[in-house]
Amino acid sequence: MPGGRLTQQERQQIALGVADGLAYAEIARRLERPTSTITREVMRNGGPTAYRADLAHRAAERRAHRRRQTAPRAAQAPAPAHGRDPEAVRDYEEVFTTVLMQTGVPKMMARVLTCLYTSDTGTTTAAELVQRLQVSPASVSKAISYLENQGLVRRERDERRRERYVADDDVWYQSMIASARGTIQLAETARQGVGVLGRDTPAAARLENIARFLDFVSESITRAADQAREVLHTKPEPAPDSAPAPDSRETK
Repeated sequence: MPGGRLTQQERQQIALGVADGLAYAEIARRLERPTSTITREVMRNGGPTAYRADLAHRAAERRAHRRRQTAPRAAQAPAPAHGRDPEAVRDYEEVFTTVLMQTGVPKMMARVLTCLYTSDTGTTTAAELVQRLQVSPASVSKAISYLENQGLVRRERDERRRERYVADDDVWYQSMIASARGTIQLAETARQGVGVLGRDTPAAARLENIARFLDFVSESITRAADQAREVLHTKPEPAPDSAPAPDSRETK
């Protein structure tokens, strides 16, 4: 497979493949590229419905320019944890941020969430976010307030009394439950209109159907979230090479 960055011609072929509804794996096969490369390229440049080769290529050139400018500072940075590839991590963070934005999360808030989710500790301070994202403290404060109101992050104090922001293991469960509650409220509001508009009218029938649909959806979300909650607390299994060595006495 060819190495190096995607060329403008390759991006044009990706755009044509996406427009034709081809799977990422098929586009990758035609370009002799890894499927992950195509997936990352499309998702960080607007997704399958908004991908444009010219815009994607200009964005890639801007990223490359920024990386060249920050190379001296990056050279002094500590080595990435667990032997990770810094460029691969940055690319993945861009993809994750883009996907969060496509779900309706504003860009700054999506960047903060990505920092938390891709951190091994799942926690950070305002100063660390300012340094990592190269944004103002006010931008971080606004993003944290928004995410806290959405139940996606929480605040706590560390041993040095510094305020830390945390995306803990249960945050997505709480978010799903909050979403279900909002759906229930919408169902109740729709059902109130049945009596107002007249039970035997077409408008009332429409509202009743909406309410029944939302009742089913909210119940399904709550039930599924309760059943799957423990998945969020699953700990990674230790790597085979990290298993304790057998007691020498047992081998005799």
